[in-house]
Amino acid sequence: QLQAYGGGLVQPGGSLTLSCAASGFTFPDYAIGWLRQAPGKEREGVSCISSRGDSRYYADSVKGRFTIRRDNARNMVYLQMNSLKPEDTAVYYCAKGDFDYAYGGTEAYVYWGQGTLVTVSS
Repeated sequence: QLQAYGGGLVQPGGSLTLSCAASGFTFPDYAIGWLRQAPGKEREGVSCISSRGDSRYYADSVKGRFTIRRDNARNMVYLQMNSLKPEDTAVYYCAKGDFDYAYGGTEAYVYWGQGTLVTVSS
């Protein structure tokens, strides 16, 4: 099970940290990703961290602004989002597939939990 939380309303240029709590599987064995879906748009792979936390993927649209990290002792993954833009507005999901590397797509994810809404607006 994956549960994302921490979303909310933030002004452009602001920051927010999303959290993902995992349970029901051997967390250190799997990469975890963050996906997002804005109204009327396809789901987008935002970031992914390998099972050991030693490699990361970032979409070009968030590179330099978002940072992903994980705590394998606590079964948690975090997404620190800085310099937020209105186009970052979306429902954010954490997700897993049957892989342990930092994955840059969306199709290989097989499970994602309930998302959390991030709204960037003044």
